[in-house]
Amino acid sequence: MAAVELRGLVKRFGSFVAVDDVSLTIDHGQLVCLLGPSGCGKTTTLRLIAGFLEPTDGEIRVGERVVSSRARTLPPEQRNMSMIFQSYALWPHMTVAENIVYGLRLRKMDRDTIAKKLAAILATTKLEPLAQRYPGELSGGQQQRVALARALIVGPETLLLDEPLSNLDANLREEMRFEIRRLHDEYRYTTVYVTHDQSEAMTTADLIAVMNAGKIDQLGTPEDIYARPESEFVARFIGAANVIKGTARDESHVEFAGATLQVVGAKLTAGQSAPVAIRQHEILLSTQAPTAQQNTIKATVTRQVYLGMNRDYMVETPDGTSLRVTTPTETAVDKGSEVWLTLPPARCRALSR
Repeated sequence: MAAVELRGLVKRFGSFVAVDDVSLTIDHGQLVCLLGPSGCGKTTTLRLIAGFLEPTDGEIRVGERVVSSRARTLPPEQRNMSMIFQSYALWPHMTVAENIVYGLRLRKMDRDTIAKKLAAILATTKLEPLAQRYPGELSGGQQQRVALARALIVGPETLLLDEPLSNLDANLREEMRFEIRRLHDEYRYTTVYVTHDQSEAMTTADLIAVMNAGKIDQLGTPEDIYARPESEFVARFIGAANVIKGTARDESHVEFAGATLQVVGAKLTAGQSAPVAIRQHEILLSTQAPTAQQNTIKATVTRQVYLGMNRDYMVETPDGTSLRVTTPTETAVDKGSEVWLTLPPARCRALSR
């Protein structure tokens, strides 16, 4: 195993900058997710790490080796990396066992070594009963486990996963998230995992790098990214937070919709525009005016949807701002009703960017 380090990585396609000065260190045995919407540069970054693309600028190091730079790029086969694609890329004419050991045979390992490694990986990935089946006889989740086993059996320094669960249905995706994390905990390979699905990232990652427009917008643990977003983009993308646009009264108070909000997070400058994030389930909705005035806003219900586990409201504040609020199902308020919103100060996070 070896650490992977990106230093000032840039990739241009003509005038378009797909990856824009990305620097990131992935420690030995760490699983880092590159998370972001389509076109944010995450897959291009992964392909640069794999050696399928050459950087326009910057460099990539694996351990002590420079594997990519403007001067020289090692081809993929010389990087000791395994990559798992969206399509699984299994050989249809080979059995599960033959697919898994294909890389070992290319390396000309002896028969006994191959047999021992195959037995171990089949047990770890729970594929022993399927060893003599062909890919066409397997479910999507089983095919994905075969692709994982084939990648792991060769003992790569680095494991790369490109949207590996995107072709699975919702139930299988949830199951395979935990399977990928279980296998990572067992083998502890240095892993880079690309996804647009925040649930996958939250379940599997040690660290999440949220990408936007070719840059890393924020890097942190799943809890950091969700609970302490630093930018409006991260707040909206992770958990779909409401972002309130108010005016700072001092370093920890914001004027918004005729109310004063006490906030945490970034220190504010009086008189400046102040974006504040709060999750929809953290807002308390009531038909009765609360006694406390601070962090309380009057609003009107413009939409209410029953979702079984909760109710999803859209409300409008006096200044015309729309906020989304989720409540327990017992809280039923009709469209057009006047309500009061309480925004707990500890949940109102001022954004630094």
